[in-house]
Amino acid sequence: MTDTQRNQRDQRNLIVLDMAGTTVADGGLVERAFERAAEHLGVEAGTPDHAEKLRYVRDTMGESKISVFRHLFGTEELAQRANSVFEEAYGDLVDSGLIAEIPGARATIEKLRADDRTVVLTTGFARVTQDAILDALGWRDLADLTLCPADAGGRGRPYPDMVLAAFLRTGAAADVRDMVVAGDTAYDMLSGRRAGAGIVAGVLTGAHDRAALAEHGATHVLGSIVELPRLLAEPA
Repeated sequence: MTDTQRNQRDQRNLIVLDMAGTTVADGGLVERAFERAAEHLGVEAGTPDHAEKLRYVRDTMGESKISVFRHLFGTEELAQRANSVFEEAYGDLVDSGLIAEIPGARATIEKLRADDRTVVLTTGFARVTQDAILDALGWRDLADLTLCPADAGGRGRPYPDMVLAAFLRTGAAADVRDMVVAGDTAYDMLSGRRAGAGIVAGVLTGAHDRAALAEHGATHVLGSIVELPRLLAEPA
């Protein structure tokens, strides 16, 4: 490897990772929590309205949940009610032990940090839910920084705000092109590309398949996050 190639590789030192579906396996808890929120707002299971709303939830995995509920229920008051019930339900499910790391995720993050890379964990959930996940997994000190939409001005994916907040807050990269973004959804890919990240890696452990990830801008598609250190070890 030439000195130039080594320097190009070493510049890729800000790693922005999604949580649910990418580093965290939640076993469909989003849909289960949505069921409770929909029921609270009078959306009956088995109806066409329920099916249509559930389909939208699936299609927009990775987006800020309050944004999803604003679309589904039309008014801010209803969206806030739905989001509150959703977050409470998701938190209850997390507290019940129905969450785990994607196999090898913790070791991967530890490897990245041992290689002097800065790791930021991001989510479309509210801070209270993100913290519940981190506590359940014992991950409070695992990453250098954790971000939710409220930490980046309120806009979640597919906007680039959380990725750019990671860039600004950590100061770990000199150029947005030195950033690496990884996630399991089309919205993760869009947010990474819009932020200007040089590597936008889709993983196949979550919501969307290879075709959807590639269509929305993935520069690489990995079977799992555990493949990321090997990708970063390759010459740029």
